[in-house]
Amino acid sequence: MKEETNPLSELTANARHVKVPTIDEVRLERKRIKHRAAYRKALRGTVYALLMVAALAVLISSLILPVMQISGESMNPTLVDGEIIVLLKIKNLKPGDLCSFTWNNRTLIKRIIAGPGDWVVIDEEGHVTVNDVPMDEPYVSEPGLGECDIEFPYQVPEDSYFAMGDKRSSSIDSRSTVIGCIHKDQIIGQVWLRVYPVKRIGLVDREWR
Repeated sequence: MKEETNPLSELTANARHVKVPTIDEVRLERKRIKHRAAYRKALRGTVYALLMVAALAVLISSLILPVMQISGESMNPTLVDGEIIVLLKIKNLKPGDLCSFTWNNRTLIKRIIAGPGDWVVIDEEGHVTVNDVPMDEPYVSEPGLGECDIEFPYQVPEDSYFAMGDKRSSSIDSRSTVIGCIHKDQIIGQVWLRVYPVKRIGLVDREWR
């Protein structure tokens, strides 16, 4: 004959094996859960802040301060191959300024020599005269006529700039009809700050001012 069991007795027996947490253990567990929730909240806040900073950096770099890396030697010794620079998004430039502009789906950097309406003359030795005034160009280490197929005196067209690289012997620029003068619509911005390499960090071209 099967012995009947009392459900209440079994429940009571099982209850004896259940460990009831102490008040300190309950407090510790609540503290752990609260800490975990605070950590997750802080983590979400940090990720959100990083995303906002990244988005802001992209916005600034594309709209206000574009960043570029120098490729080539046409701006030696002022700008060297591999250096990283920051531009200012302005289009009203003056002689002596370095600017970045688009040409034939490429981005170039040259130095503004003359503005709209100015008359430019370059002699066989590469000495430059603008509006009958000889230019002082300490940034040019080796003057030269370079790649030139235009006739002098040359008048800069309206809304355009005459620009040349600092390394006159290897720069293809406004002296050549291949590139010609730079229209204002082509200009990306003025070269402002060098951020790499670390030993050369600083405002670009300040040594010539």
